[in-house]
Amino acid sequence: MSAKNITLTNAEWSVMECLWESAPKTGREITDYLEAREGWNRSTTLTLLSRLEAKGAVVSDSEGRKKTFSPLLRREDAALHEAEDFLSRVYKGSLSLMVSSLTKKKALPKEEIDQLYAMLKKLEEVENND
Repeated sequence: MSAKNITLTNAEWSVMECLWESAPKTGREITDYLEAREGWNRSTTLTLLSRLEAKGAVVSDSEGRKKTFSPLLRREDAALHEAEDFLSRVYKGSLSLMVSSLTKKKALPKEEIDQLYAMLKKLEEVENND
């Protein structure tokens, strides 16, 4: 499985956020971080790290008695995979349907509308140059 196509559970996202914040980190640093933020015990965190390593999302390195972990999966790749999966599952791949649904109940601020226009204009320019 390509690192870009790894699906993360909510709990795995929490572990990855810890590693994306700064890495490498020791197992102790990660367990302390997640105990403070999530209330998890050491066993839960180590199980999640083991799962993430098996998926190819993280890599471990042993230096003597210390084991450190680093992300192999970039946050941008994980976020893109999640967005594509969500768009496909919920909106049958239609970005315009998703935006329409999201804006029916809540108006977008002018800044976000301007950002969307800028993105669309850029996409149009790229398509016209192809």
